[in-house]
Amino acid sequence: MQQHYVRPEGMPPVHGYSHAVAFSGRILAVSGQVPLDADGRLVGPDDPRAQTRQVFENIRRALGAAGAGMEHVVKLTVYLTDLQDLEAFREARDEYISATAPPASSLIQVAGLVNPAFRVEIDVLAALPASN
Repeated sequence: MQQHYVRPEGMPPVHGYSHAVAFSGRILAVSGQVPLDADGRLVGPDDPRAQTRQVFENIRRALGAAGAGMEHVVKLTVYLTDLQDLEAFREARDEYISATAPPASSLIQVAGLVNPAFRVEIDVLAALPASN
């Protein structure tokens, strides 16, 4: 069970996230995912939107391995190397994340990631029903 508190009274406006999410059930932590395909090749070397889509595809696959889906995500932590990529990130994110029940989210600008060609990395927490 999840309850999304997108914008509680007195809280500032949001852009694709909830200020808080209450949940019960089993918790699944997905390690930071980067823009590599199944063969370990970089996707979208100079394309932040393509990189973000690949990251979300990797997250979707990791969740699926545990019997979960994107609808179970309760927290995103996003690492961007360039805040100029924010709009591209948001557009790609909105293809995968529910606009009506978005997860809680943090976004951090970092000086770099493990591979200098990576523009984005995302880790997630998901809440699975207790019966999964």
